[in-house]
Amino acid sequence: MAAGHSRWLGRTGVSLGFGGCRGSHSGAGVSLKREYDAVVIGAGHNGLVAAAYLQKGGLKTAVLERRHLVGGAAVTEEIIPGFRFSRASYLLSLLRPQIYTELELKRYGLRVLPRDPYSFTPLLEDSQGGKVPPSLLLGHNMAETQSQIAQFSAKDAETFPKYEAFMRRLVLAIDPLLDTCPVDVAALGQGSLRQRLGALRGLKSLLSAGFVLGKDLPRYYEVLTAPISKILDFWFESEPLKATLATDAVIGAMAGPHTPGNGYVLLHHVMGEIEGHQGAWGYVMGGMGAVSQALACAATALGAEIFTEKLVAQILSCDGKVHGVCLQDGTEVKSCLVLSNASPQHTFLDLSPQEFLPPEFVQRISQFDTRSPVTKINVAVDQLPNFLAVPNTSDGHPSPHHQCSIHLNCEDMGTVQQAFEDACQGTPSNRPIIEMCIPSALDPTLAPPGCHVISLFTQYTPYMLAGGKQWDDQEREAYADQVFDWIEAYAPGFKASVIGRDILTPPDLERIFGLPGGNIFHGAMSLDQLYFARPVPSYSNYRSPIQGLYLCGSGTHPGGGVMGAAGRNAAKTALGDFKKL
Repeated sequence: MAAGHSRWLGRTGVSLGFGGCRGSHSGAGVSLKREYDAVVIGAGHNGLVAAAYLQKGGLKTAVLERRHLVGGAAVTEEIIPGFRFSRASYLLSLLRPQIYTELELKRYGLRVLPRDPYSFTPLLEDSQGGKVPPSLLLGHNMAETQSQIAQFSAKDAETFPKYEAFMRRLVLAIDPLLDTCPVDVAALGQGSLRQRLGALRGLKSLLSAGFVLGKDLPRYYEVLTAPISKILDFWFESEPLKATLATDAVIGAMAGPHTPGNGYVLLHHVMGEIEGHQGAWGYVMGGMGAVSQALACAATALGAEIFTEKLVAQILSCDGKVHGVCLQDGTEVKSCLVLSNASPQHTFLDLSPQEFLPPEFVQRISQFDTRSPVTKINVAVDQLPNFLAVPNTSDGHPSPHHQCSIHLNCEDMGTVQQAFEDACQGTPSNRPIIEMCIPSALDPTLAPPGCHVISLFTQYTPYMLAGGKQWDDQEREAYADQVFDWIEAYAPGFKASVIGRDILTPPDLERIFGLPGGNIFHGAMSLDQLYFARPVPSYSNYRSPIQGLYLCGSGTHPGGGVMGAAGRNAAKTALGDFKKL
């Protein structure tokens, strides 16, 4: 511990408002009405997006959030006095450009700070005897990035631009699919003429993706179905580069680099953009809560009403048609549309009347894979980490590598695989994979002068420990200590700089943010749970067996991440159905 500081273990937080819309919900003069056209359950970013588009489409809309602040997992909280953390989600890239424009998010204060360079992988080897260990720094300047890669392999340095171009082409093909409903296969053969025409339009988008990929379609199919280790072994030979890239395929997933079908998660990390720069990721000025605040401001400016500390206990239905929701305090709010930003399992197994749900549907929802390997640790420090591979400057100012996603324990693919195998036995990884981010390196408003906030996205940690043991404070602290020991090996002095920490295991992420199993995507983004089958086959178009009840969260197509596509797509689907009533 640094002198004068005591350890602070955070469990709760203070919410913060940003920009021109200071509050996180409708003003004090606005009271919850007893009837709306549409009710959105949950003010996560997708729920806020859905509400904005519903209201923009002419439906009087209310958003009901159980927590004291909006944003779901995209929140900023002052969990240690003076330090503001993006407590769960911590980077932005995937938010759809249409949403930026159509909801005028810049007008409401959203500002993204791009990172270049963006990835830093320090190594431990050769750190004895005064030698400076090697490291790998990746950025948008291709010549500089190639020079970095050439330290480990001249062949890989030459190949890297070709790999980037190959992946960009796949992103180009998939991108239009993100903003449309998956093809309604049932409607193609059994629907009305209108339904068949709609399904054909969806099929056209799918076929267009195939045309973009052309003769290379089999190679791209392999990217989506094969283990990422196989794909990266084809392209590269240097272990630090492969391990660094592999983390983007397994992050947030209970999967290792040798698990088949983890290529889509990798795509999630190259398909976004910032200011038109493809694949770029950035920090949000003021933390991730600023994204949610901008969305909330856009929705309320359009006329939507947002209420916090309103826990929905039941979705009301009569004769298989939704007619509103009932709050925990017994208040009933009538509506002919309900959009749930909660997970599929919570929506259908906890909130919905079971008599209107087909048994097969309930079974499939029950079996939806929500396993998570993630423990998020938020840390307040009084100085920047000082890595052996790239020592700090004497003035203490952040260096380029401090703004990056810093990958620790990524020496080779075997290390990543072993960390996964540890968790499969119910044991937190002995050598956990750590993604460290220091947003205060670019946004000094997040911490007091000279201090910093650090985000540690770590895996693998099982939801349930070996022998059915639950996580307790002792287990939680022991794992965090182990993570800190590894950081200390790369950056001596780190542990002494720590002022306080906030440890969120998978059960904590579930309890606080409503993430089922602690899964940041609401459910695994494996091939059996994507597109046609997300969350279950025949219900991938945001609709449900209950007429008027829709899903709009990350458990639907196109999946997780602060993207907003699910909220926008669901709102457009619900609006289209409403106009036919």
